[in-house]
Amino acid sequence: QVQLAESGGGLVQPGGSLRLSCVASGSISGSIFGSYTMGWYRQAPGKQRELVASITSGTNTNYADSVKGRATISRDNAKKTVYLQMDSLKPEDTAVYFCNFQWYRPFWGQGTQVTVSS
Repeated sequence: QVQLAESGGGLVQPGGSLRLSCVASGSISGSIFGSYTMGWYRQAPGKQRELVASITSGTNTNYADSVKGRATISRDNAKKTVYLQMDSLKPEDTAVYFCNFQWYRPFWGQGTQVTVSS
């Protein structure tokens, strides 16, 4: 089993920045962690969960159009951690952000709340 723990969310003013982290623990090595795609998703109230960004084992990245140019996903396989740097935050970025690990099945974290408001 794999447990994912997100952190770094909070209240930020429009135009601000946040760095989200997701640490994997459990019966998984850094080598296995590094061999699979990691992703960040978000879910706003009343909306479906949507992909924000993903990063493959080869560190190819993919971003939702809504965050392109404002978000950067990265990973540190030795630390079994994936990051999401979000800049120029907008009120519409307000959501619960979830970490996803696509191993033999999808694993999800509990989420971290990001609220963008003045």
